[in-house]
Amino acid sequence: MTDYIFGKKKATEVAHSIWKHVVKKGDAVVDATCGNGYDTLAMLNMVADESCNGRVYSLDIQESALQNTASLLDGLPDPDKKEMVKLIATCHSKMEEVIPRDVKVRLVAFNLGYLPGGDKTLITKSDTTRLAMEAASRIVASGGLISMLVYVGHAGGMEEYDTVEGFASQLSVNDWICCKLQMLNRPLAPILVLLCKRLVCWSNFVVAAIVWIVGDGLVVCVFRSVEADGVRPVTVATIARAPTFLTNFSEPRLYKMETAG
Repeated sequence: MTDYIFGKKKATEVAHSIWKHVVKKGDAVVDATCGNGYDTLAMLNMVADESCNGRVYSLDIQESALQNTASLLDGLPDPDKKEMVKLIATCHSKMEEVIPRDVKVRLVAFNLGYLPGGDKTLITKSDTTRLAMEAASRIVASGGLISMLVYVGHAGGMEEYDTVEGFASQLSVNDWICCKLQMLNRPLAPILVLLCKRLVCWSNFVVAAIVWIVGDGLVVCVFRSVEADGVRPVTVATIARAPTFLTNFSEPRLYKMETAG
């Protein structure tokens, strides 16, 4: 961060340094706009372990971007690492359709604007970027990060940034930590926006559970949990086998407990 402040590092380098504090070996991450592949490569180096675990999903709507990324990965000294990257030709707004639902995504990264060295008339746009951010907020795991580097120096760039800022501003403070890094005297410099999805801390919850004992000892529990500071409630349903000594009960019973903080 200090090097960025003194003009020695680019915003992309700052983003990469922040990712390293979030991403671990073996994680799954998403490069929502892979461009020339440099973010994909940085992500790959963060998630790859000795057993080649980890996965990078690299998306782009432009075939030339996917080709550039593939060419960059071809230069890896370990060819097995390239197999950890899945290149997908699709719009970033479609990420939920191509990433398996059971994958816990640690990081979703965007570079918003046009393909460096490519056609500057082909740009990411506010409407699809809004959909992409909504999708990213759903698939990223608790404790994960959405990173958006927004280029504003081209036509439509500032409009897209306004969309990003508007989306981030309306996220719940109970669920998200949102911030931005911006040069005040360089109005056309890219702006780094970071959205961190808070970890759920069950130690802060007061839990009420309604328990039905039915049939041959099957338990149906509906948990209604409310944080002590007034966070909106969360409902979770679960089914489990009841201990034998509980099967004598046939009517719903309310159990309320407060976890140790």
